[in-house]
Amino acid sequence: MSEILKIAREVLAIEAEGIERLKKRLNSSFEQAVELILASPGKVITTGIGKSGIVARKIQATLSSTGTTALFLHPVEALHGDLGVVMKGDVVLALSHSGRTDELVILVPQLKRHGAKVVAFTGGLDSPLAQVADLVVDCGVEREACPLGLAPTASTTAALAMGDALAVVLIEKHRFKVEDFRLHHPGGNLGHRLSLKVSEVMTQGEAVPTVRPSTPIAEAVKAIDLGDLGTVLITSRGLLKGIFTDGDVRRAAAAGVELGQAPVSSLMSPAPLTVSPEVQAAEALHLMEDKQVTALAVVNPKGRVLGLVHLHDLLGRGAVSLNGMLPSPRE
Repeated sequence: MSEILKIAREVLAIEAEGIERLKKRLNSSFEQAVELILASPGKVITTGIGKSGIVARKIQATLSSTGTTALFLHPVEALHGDLGVVMKGDVVLALSHSGRTDELVILVPQLKRHGAKVVAFTGGLDSPLAQVADLVVDCGVEREACPLGLAPTASTTAALAMGDALAVVLIEKHRFKVEDFRLHHPGGNLGHRLSLKVSEVMTQGEAVPTVRPSTPIAEAVKAIDLGDLGTVLITSRGLLKGIFTDGDVRRAAAAGVELGQAPVSSLMSPAPLTVSPEVQAAEALHLMEDKQVTALAVVNPKGRVLGLVHLHDLLGRGAVSLNGMLPSPRE
C-alpha cells in the first residue's frame, strides 16, 4: 500500500469512528431538539464561526430544501445589527466543537433575550456555550483526523452528520413528500422530471413487456427478466388483465408453487394499479409511494395499455427506492 493511500484510509477510518461513537451517544437531548423545532412557531437559525460556520450553512441549506424554514446567521454580523432577524419562537442551532467560541458565547444570551431557544451542537459538554444553551446535543469526537490535531476534520464531519440526522427526522415528522421537494427545486433535474406528464417519461411500445393470461408462468418469468423492469403486464387484445412481478415470483417460490406450465393468470394480480398518461409524474410517484409499488400500468379510459411507468422512469436510473419503498412492484 502506498503512503498516500495509507494516510487517506486512516483519515476515513478516524472520521467513520467519530460518527459511529456519536451514534452510540445519541440521547434524549436530540429528541428534545426535534420536539422543540416541531413545536416552534418560528424558523430555525443556524450559526457558527469558521469551519463550524460552513457546516452551519450546509445544515441550513438542507433544512430549507426539505420543508423546514431556516436561515444562517453569522455571529459577528448578528452582534452588529443582524439580530433583527431573530424572533420569539425561533430555534437556533449554535455550532462549536469546543464550545468556547467567544462570538457564540456572547451571542447566545442576546438570542435568548429575543425569545429564541438555543440548541448547542458541541463536543464541549461543560463548555461556556453548553452552559448558556437551552439544550446540548453531543457532537464530540475523540480525535481529529488532522495529524496535528488542529484542523477541524472529524469534528466537522460529526456535526454535519448530526445536522443531516436532524433534517431527515424532520422530513419524516413533517411528512415531506417528493412533490414538496419538487416545489423547492423547480430548477433541478428531479424537479424537471416530476413536472412532466407520465406520457413523457413512461416506457412504451415494444419495450413494455406483455404476455397473455394463458402464457405459462415459466415464459412470463423470462419476459420479466428480458424487460428489466421487474414487471410484465398481462394483456388480451391490448386490454390490461393483470400484472405479474418479480415479487410475485419470489413469493410463489417461497410458498412452494411450481413455476412451470401453469398459466400466469393463476398467479397474476388481476386488478393492478393504473395511471392516466395525462397525470403529472409527481402524482404517479406519490401513488407509488402511497401503495408501496415501483411500477404502474398506463392505460386509456377503456383499459387499453399505453405503456408502463417505473420508478426508474421518474427518478432516473440508479435511484431505486424512496422512503422505504419495496424493491419490487407489488399489488
